[in-house]
Amino acid sequence: MHLILFTGVPGSGKSTFYQQHFFHSHLRVSLDLLRTRNREAQLLEFCFRTQMQLVVDNTNVRSDDRRPYLHMARHHRYRVTGYYFEAGLEECLQRNAGRTGKARIDDRGVIAKFRQLQPPSPREGFDELFRVTLRDAAFVVTPWAG
Repeated sequence: MHLILFTGVPGSGKSTFYQQHFFHSHLRVSLDLLRTRNREAQLLEFCFRTQMQLVVDNTNVRSDDRRPYLHMARHHRYRVTGYYFEAGLEECLQRNAGRTGKARIDDRGVIAKFRQLQPPSPREGFDELFRVTLRDAAFVVTPWAG
């Protein structure tokens, strides 16, 4: 089975990437939708118990944020692929400004996550790791090179 773990600042393209690449094959687990860690834990346990493929679509900006997901995946014998959404602060703020309603978060939240950002490392336990950038409104995915 397969768990995909996203890492990126709000506005870096994570949810749009999910919709374009994994909507039809992987269940999306997102705190934006679930609202509580308890609900997230219940959904994750269901996914692992039923061997469902999933994408964890949270910011996961610190290695400490990613560690529990990697641990759970390993415990359930899942292969883990990481996608790091590399984006500058200004472009994330611009994308966030284009959002409406609850999808738009306060700029201070985007800035705080940007400051906390620790790019992932293969040493964290990923089976595969990719870098994702946006160029001319298209996602470019490249294998992790360091």
